Amino acid sequence: MFLHPHFFPFMFFGPFFLVFGILGFLVFALPIMEVIHKAGYSRVWILLWFVPLVNIVFLWIFAFSRWPSQNKV
Repeated sequence: MFLHPHFFPFMFFGPFFLVFGILGFLVFALPIMEVIHKAGYSRVWILLWFVPLVNIVFLWIFAFSRWPSQNKV
């Protein structure tokens, strides 16, 4: 099978990058999910953090809107 020279390094480092990608997701996504949940929103909103530019807009809306957990008090 012919492999393009640009893809050759990924044969060896693919699993390495996959493991660190999953680890990076867990290190950053889990605390963000907990903050979102404590604010009264669903944890599914974490998916917006992976959409470029939407994550910035979401951060501003999230920071300055009235949280559902504040309405309960």
